[in-house]
Amino acid sequence: MPAVGRGASRVTTVRTSGSAPPSPRANSTLITASAADPTATLAPAIHDAVGLRLARVDQRYTPLRQLLVQTLAAAGRPLSVPELLASAPELPQSSVYRNMTALMELGVVRRVTGADDHGRFELAEELSGHHHHHLVCGSCGKVEDVHASPKLERALGAAAREMADEHGYVVSEHRLEMLGRCSACQSISAGPDDSPVG
Repeated sequence: MPAVGRGASRVTTVRTSGSAPPSPRANSTLITASAADPTATLAPAIHDAVGLRLARVDQRYTPLRQLLVQTLAAAGRPLSVPELLASAPELPQSSVYRNMTALMELGVVRRVTGADDHGRFELAEELSGHHHHHLVCGSCGKVEDVHASPKLERALGAAAREMADEHGYVVSEHRLEMLGRCSACQSISAGPDDSPVG
């Protein structure tokens, strides 16, 4: 299985036997791509982990899949397919949909629902190494990553466990999506749903 080191042009081999994906904590400092440069180096451990997941189900980590993972990691927020195509114009649209489905089924990519008709996609938290929540614009559908303070995370975790206990569930993770209007949409027009939650 190939893995990319810089962009989609340099290919190296992923070792598939005797390797285990690195822990999420180890990955947290490995992503060096930036939203401004989607071809910046993505930590080899991320590509290795994705290659291993694909190898387990006898699928290849193709240059297209490498570029999809690279672009999502570099974005810093969930992207819709049109945004993915704009960020990496060399991606063929029909292949993007098919490969995103395969990557979602393997837990490499997670779908985030926006307020519009476009689903958005991001690298799974255990690969990206950062737990976060989302701000969702109800007007344009934009979704942005936000990081909660440790104090808020503890409170959310406690509330989630309490709610789960009441219903006989065990909580494995939590996600928070806050709906509102982004600054760009606020500047265009004020509407009745602009009042802050209080």
